[in-house]
Amino acid sequence: MSHADALIPLHLCVLTVSDSRTLAEDRSGDYLVEALTQEGHQLHERTLLPDDRYRLRAQVSQWIADPVVDGILVTGGTGFTGRDSTPEALLPLLDKEMPGFGELFRHVSVEEIGTSSLQSRAFAGLANQTFLFCLPGSTSACRTAWEKIIRAQLDARTRPCNLATLRPRLKE
Repeated sequence: MSHADALIPLHLCVLTVSDSRTLAEDRSGDYLVEALTQEGHQLHERTLLPDDRYRLRAQVSQWIADPVVDGILVTGGTGFTGRDSTPEALLPLLDKEMPGFGELFRHVSVEEIGTSSLQSRAFAGLANQTFLFCLPGSTSACRTAWEKIIRAQLDARTRPCNLATLRPRLKE
């Protein structure tokens, strides 16, 4: 695998899952958009949907079918309440799971929230050559995931390996 000397800008989508927020009140989505654009990536599209597994699945399916989209960041719907259905909606779309992401996210979250990290069903994987990261809905959880895991893996300069430089080989 080759490594880049410079950032390879990726086209990313942000989806917020919430029954109680609007885009105007979506601090988690705002954080993710700001973080990815500050890093040099391109925001392809952003939306907010209620916690409805079929609407979530339809939106993410549309994005993973778009060859321009490199990755999707989803915030919300990963908890244990009756309405939380992001894993049930999106796990069936994955071609390959990335179990280490959820494990690592919960591990680093222990420093911030202790054993409450067990309540997160955060996960990631690959769907139609598109990276999918599903995060809790809190801004602090999105910050933790971005700063401690995702940012480095979407940066082609991260060694010994990263997801950005893996993109061309996903169709093999």
